[in-house]
Amino acid sequence: MPRILSIDYGFKRTGLAVTDPLQIIATGLTTVESKQLIPFLKGYFAKEEVELIIIGEPKNWDDTDTHATPLVEKIIKQLEKNFPKIPIKRVDERYTSKMAKDAMLEMGLKKMQRRNKKLVDEIAATILLQEYLRQF
Repeated sequence: MPRILSIDYGFKRTGLAVTDPLQIIATGLTTVESKQLIPFLKGYFAKEEVELIIIGEPKNWDDTDTHATPLVEKIIKQLEKNFPKIPIKRVDERYTSKMAKDAMLEMGLKKMQRRNKKLVDEIAATILLQEYLRQF
């Protein structure tokens, strides 16, 4: 069974998470520089079968766009162009970074580890994917 890939896209870094082949468990994959996302995914998709990409959609409390929404819209267009056979689903990403930081605290990570923004992004992508799996 193919995997589902989750993207927590940011201006500098992008956190990635994937499911296991049975689509039961979400696991952090890595964090890449945002400008390297498409080349990274080309390599990953050459090795792994992915049937769906979910991407965090940044929204404010009142459902209006944030400053990051245009960035996500732009990368979605690039994903659609480069990977036309893989559907892309937008999911609400409100609070995922806060949830990631809280999860790091609960895991007992030291202060320096919790400041690792790459790890925060990867955990946020994992939370996005876990929430998606929980709903479906």
